[in-house]
Amino acid sequence: MKILVMNGPNLNLLGTREPSVYGDLNIEHLEHMVIRYGSSLGLNVDCMQSNSEGELIDCLHQAVNLYRGIILNAGAYSHYSYAIRDAISAIDIPVIEVHISNIYARESFRSTSVIAPVCIGQITGLGIEGYKLALDYLIKIDDNDI
Repeated sequence: MKILVMNGPNLNLLGTREPSVYGDLNIEHLEHMVIRYGSSLGLNVDCMQSNSEGELIDCLHQAVNLYRGIILNAGAYSHYSYAIRDAISAIDIPVIEVHISNIYARESFRSTSVIAPVCIGQITGLGIEGYKLALDYLIKIDDNDI
């Protein structure tokens, strides 16, 4: 089973950007952890990161028939990108929204996710462990649960 992990804007700065909010581990560590954990579950995990909304949308479109599930940390795009929302809605792949920080405990504009209604679930505020929880869930669901 193949899973795609997508990280959006500014996540390339993990480890240096607001470590009190996002921790001190960099994106390479996050991707290595997710790939290694996925492998322990029998999953083949691919990771990508982009600061570009269009590239994230293209990646969602290209995932069709390639991946069984997607874990998406769309960063700030979660709060206002109707284009990413529409791309998720247009594909027939379960998407789990993940945020490292607790978006509900931060600035008020972060409390709304426009992509949440088209995702099968949301994990927020559990640090990079949220990615593992998303993998655990994706491996357990079958087509009847979606």
